[in-house]
Parts: sequence; C-alpha cells; structure tokens
Amino acid sequence: MALRRSYSLSGLLSRLSFSSSRGRACVSPILTTQQRNQSNKIKVDFDQSTGVAVMHMQSPPVNSLSLDFLTEFCISVEKLEMDKGCRGLIITSGQPKVFSAGLDILEMYGKSPEHYAEFWKAVQEMWLKLYSSNMVTVAAINGSSPAGGCLVALTCDYRIMADNPRYSIGLNETQLGIVAPFWFKDTLVNVVGHRNTEISLQLGLLYNPLDALKIGLVDQLVPEDQILAAATQTMSKWLAIPEHARQLTKSMMRLPTVDKLRANREADIQNFVGFVTKESIQKSLRMYMEMLKQRKA
Repeated sequence: MALRRSYSLSGLLSRLSFSSSRGRACVSPILTTQQRNQSNKIKVDFDQSTGVAVMHMQSPPVNSLSLDFLTEFCISVEKLEMDKGCRGLIITSGQPKVFSAGLDILEMYGKSPEHYAEFWKAVQEMWLKLYSSNMVTVAAINGSSPAGGCLVALTCDYRIMADNPRYSIGLNETQLGIVAPFWFKDTLVNVVGHRNTEISLQLGLLYNPLDALKIGLVDQLVPEDQILAAATQTMSKWLAIPEHARQLTKSMMRLPTVDKLRANREADIQNFVGFVTKESIQKSLRMYMEMLKQRKA
C-alpha cells in the first residue's frame, strides 16, 4: 500500500519565510485516507510512492483569497518544496462549482493601510512561490475561477478545466473598476500572448471553458468527474522528463517575470495601498458588499 500523509500546519507558522521557492516535481493517483488541517482552509495529501501532492482548497463558500488563506497556502507550498520526496503538485478545489473566487473583498475594506500592505504582500508571495516553484504544478480547475482565482491557475505549468459551460475563468478586474497589476498582466501575456491579453484585460473578460481552451488560457478540457485522473496522467508525462533539465528550462522561461516583481515589490505594495484606501474605492467596495448581502437575504 502506498504511504500517504496529510500535512498539518501547526508549528509551521513561526517558520514561514518569504524567500524564493525551491523544489521538485510530481503527481499522484487518486488519494485516500485524507485528513484535514486544523484550519480546514487547505488540505494537502502527499503520496510518497509517486512523489505527487494534491492540494485541496476548502475555504467555504468560494475559496476567497483571504490573508489567513494565503498564509496557509504559502506554508503548504513551502513545506512541499522542502520535502525532497515531492516532485509535483496538483491544485484543486474542495468547494462545489468554484475553483477560487479570487481576492477576499473583506481584506480590502475598512482596514488600516498596514493591513492592506500585509495582505498584498501575501498575494505577491503566493504568486512568487507557485510561479517560481521547481515542482511540476498542475491546476485541476473544477469550477469557476475569476480574477485572483484565475491568477492561481495561471501560475501552474499546466491547466485542466472541467468541461462545464456554466464555469468561467479570466482576469475580470476592469469590470469592477480595478486595474490588474503588472505582474497579473505579465503572467497572462506569458500564457495567451499580448493581443489576447490586451483584449481580455481591457474588457475584463470571463471565458467559458471552450473559449478559454481556444485562446490557450487552459490546456485541456475533461468531464468534471475525470479531472483529478486527467491531472494525474498529465503529471506523469511531465515527471518523465529529466528533472534538472526541466527545472532549468522553467526557470529560464519564468525568471524575467519573477525578477520584475521582486525588483518592484515594495512599489507594487504601495500602489495597492494607495489605490484601495481611496474614499471612492472604499465606497464602491461598501456598495458591492451591501449588494451581496441583499442577494443573500
């Protein structure tokens, strides 16, 4: 029987270091005997026989990227990077119909500038750890994935999406009156090219799975009940490549984009804080939250 384990985050919080990611690659078949982390926001199952971990995002109702969620996410990725036996990571959702709805609006309303800065640094850190990871990373997108949720998927080496026309994916920030940061834009350009990015970002487009496949935003569509099996199969192909050569090639392709954010990280944080603290933006966020409350009533 394959040895499987779930990571607990207790004891790691004090060791979280926001350093560049280092690691390996891999993916595993269907995993069992899963256990939950104490936080219940992130669950990681690692199959030592394959060297593949599966990360389940499970923060109800829609896996919003809150500060707590991002912190746990980064810790989980960092621990996998430090485990020499782990060579690959599949990221998927434990919530129905949604991969991740993106940034948590509550982290951007009614807080101090210091809080906004801490939150944005955590968003940056999530991207840096995944985008520069030495592990093979596969996004198993089993639900809608707008804005920040799309960014999580874009950081991965390969994206498989459930073939359900009710699901959507894209960087739709302009629809909310927000400008996607330069590193969101750069990541999308690296995936779908400059012209598709220009159209997507200006119009704030959300694509159904078929249209996302047509522009290269996702790499493969499969029936929803087959998404983890497809991710596992894809992972095995990537892991068959000599690891050192694959890692160096990935770094060569991605390092300029990573270095650009690292060189401008503080300025990017200050730009975010300056934007989100504007009275007009706070008013818009308040109106949006009130609208959501009325929908739930």
